[in-house]
Amino acid sequence: MHAATTVPLGSAEAPPGELRRALARADARRKWRAFALTVPLLVFLLLTLLVPIVALLQRAVENPEVANALPRTVRALDGWTRKEAPAPAAYAAIAADLGQLPDSSDAGALARRLNTEIAGARSLVMGTFRALPIAGTPEEIKARMLEIDPRWGEPPFWQAIAKNGSRWTPDYLLASVDLRRDVAGEVERMPADQRAFAGILLRTFQISAVVTFFCLLLAYPLAWWLSTLPARKANVLMILVLVPFWTSILVRVAAWIVLLQSEGLVNRGLMGIGLIDHPLALLFNRTGVIIAMVHILLPFMILPLYSVMKSVPPTYLRAAVSLGSSPLAAFFRVYVPQTYPGIGAGALLVFILAIGYYVTPALLGGADDQMLSYYIARYTNVEINWGMACALGTVLLVATLLLYAVYRRIGKAELSLG
Repeated sequence: MHAATTVPLGSAEAPPGELRRALARADARRKWRAFALTVPLLVFLLLTLLVPIVALLQRAVENPEVANALPRTVRALDGWTRKEAPAPAAYAAIAADLGQLPDSSDAGALARRLNTEIAGARSLVMGTFRALPIAGTPEEIKARMLEIDPRWGEPPFWQAIAKNGSRWTPDYLLASVDLRRDVAGEVERMPADQRAFAGILLRTFQISAVVTFFCLLLAYPLAWWLSTLPARKANVLMILVLVPFWTSILVRVAAWIVLLQSEGLVNRGLMGIGLIDHPLALLFNRTGVIIAMVHILLPFMILPLYSVMKSVPPTYLRAAVSLGSSPLAAFFRVYVPQTYPGIGAGALLVFILAIGYYVTPALLGGADDQMLSYYIARYTNVEINWGMACALGTVLLVATLLLYAVYRRIGKAELSLG
């Protein structure tokens, strides 16, 4: 019997096939270990990002109040012409449905939902709910409900119930872009006096674009200057750039209120040097909102620009000047094009952050300076209309994704041209 011998994998005597299999197993183990390290991050992103986004999108098209509270009524209205009051069976059905509601909070949720469709539905539903129970034949129930409130004989209230009988609806998303469904279910534009969200969305984009422009205007020369300094000095000055990150937004907004008011430091300084004769209106208007947002978002523009500018060799400018170009022309024709990735990244980051701002416009702006996030908060906390709040949030999400897609497309086009 000969003793078994083992051949080291790294030796020349190792079979090539066995060596390849051993290397493949080792590579697979490394990949699994790397994947295992990323699992906690993936779970965190799933729970904190993807799940809330899916819930947001679902709630924007979900319409459970009427379907859950009035199932018999919805079935009774199936096939109704929606031109006159329904048959007595529908009255009996809604009386039975309201009588099955556990408590007044469920009736209140139903009343609030119908009241968003037609004014007065809240008092109609709650008044009828308090008058329960209502018994008898369908004709007797109809007569009793008309006695409680004659508005039960008007088709619009029944139309609102029939329109919202489905658990899923596009109404919230349509309303977020100033559209609606008519009685027959056809999509139409809202009346001129009810159109609001298209103008609010346009205002949100306008304010964000102005803030992005001023951030770029201020950040570009500052980032260029920092990129030309020695590393030690640049790091010290970068700390000053990052100071706003360490201060609460509420504190910064409160500081701007103190600075921009009529007797604040800004107006006093301008009057002291003789530039103005009376205080400027810098607070509770668009000017104050833009100033504060530029101050808060400026570091998000400086950092991408600085990282790109540090990678641009300074010899390029000197070479352009030595070849006969003027310093200014060399700067704009040689240096600036190489910083386009930083400009694009900074502008995209600032714009996306700006369109979601809420606190700063709410505290420093007037009624005509509120952005879309203000109305999302209002529908969430005041109107208690989660569907509408999620629909407006979906509009912001779609706008953000579109901006990112445009940025990626432009970036790929620049790379292909380069």
